[in-house]
Amino acid sequence: MTCDVLIDTNILVYAYDPHAGVKQRQALQIVDYWVRRQRAAISVQVLSEFIVVATNKMNPPLGQEQLLASVDRLSRSFTVFPLTSFIAREALRGMQTYQLSYWDAQIWAVAHLNQVPLILTEDSPGQKHIEGVRYENPFL
Repeated sequence: MTCDVLIDTNILVYAYDPHAGVKQRQALQIVDYWVRRQRAAISVQVLSEFIVVATNKMNPPLGQEQLLASVDRLSRSFTVFPLTSFIAREALRGMQTYQLSYWDAQIWAVAHLNQVPLILTEDSPGQKHIEGVRYENPFL
């Protein structure tokens, strides 16, 4: 499947965080839009980070049943790219070449190697374009 966008963790977290206010409404609109288009992806890293934030940083945290249902819903709604040794190696190259943190480099590597041209994130690495992958903050 061809994907137009890779959605980063912060958008999913805002969609589930009742204290996010305006950002929650915006995140819900973003998620709904891309679910309807069926051309969006997330990575296993994004799912994992979502689980950590939803259980440890969200107040109140998502309950276990709600968390499991949410992960299942996200996994059905988006293409989920796995993490592979190729992703890890490309992330290392992203760290060396573009001075990205490992986790930011891994998100970039998933998009780059899967030919996804856009990452939606609130956490842009500084560069707006890296080797054919563009970063956009949908909250601006």
